[in-house]
Amino acid sequence: MGLQGYDRLEGALGHTFAREALLEAALTHRSYLNEHAGAGRDHNERLEFLGDAVLDLAVSAILMTRFPAYTEGDLTVTRATLVSEGSLAEIGASLGLGDWLFLGRGEESSGGRRKPSLLANALEAVIGAVFLDAGYAGAEALVARLFAGAIDAAADRRADWKTQVQERVQAERKEAPRYVVVAESGPDHDKRFRVAITLGGQPFAEGEGRTKKEAEQAAAQVAMRKLESA
Repeated sequence: MGLQGYDRLEGALGHTFAREALLEAALTHRSYLNEHAGAGRDHNERLEFLGDAVLDLAVSAILMTRFPAYTEGDLTVTRATLVSEGSLAEIGASLGLGDWLFLGRGEESSGGRRKPSLLANALEAVIGAVFLDAGYAGAEALVARLFAGAIDAAADRRADWKTQVQERVQAERKEAPRYVVVAESGPDHDKRFRVAITLGGQPFAEGEGRTKKEAEQAAAQVAMRKLESA
């Protein structure tokens, strides 16, 4: 059973619930109600459904404001990274959310408080609960607080062309790009490398540089522009 009293969790969230029952429902896994049918509350799946939609909207709005130069493709890939199960579970763990969950004995004994899927779902449910408790403005403010570090990290990754291509290709094509040195030229003190990126085994883009890493970044920049214009 989750911890009693929610002051510490509300402090971590930066939101005090006017309707504490919403938070309690957000923390209640279906397995708990299977064993406590008279608990007088709902499980968190409906709130999770709502929170998922609110989270997508809030993250989209924050990214649009924060990164005015991002293309639609940039925004889509960045949002997908931020709202992935891994990202949500990491934020949920940082809040200590697992300690507050109401779980059935089976989930408890199988380590449910640390399961990424349960943490991610509970975080979405909490966001849904805040939306019902304080409206969209309250929910977006919560998302902005909780995801600030992840958004900063995503911005840093966007400066790396190889990372951008990796994220874009994995999100859209479910594959990983490969980098192959296709040519070397010049004397040892002034080498030039040409690198090709292959997708699905087929050449997709090429770039040159004085080092292999520089050539890979150049090729990735060309590839990213092609992906954005496709």
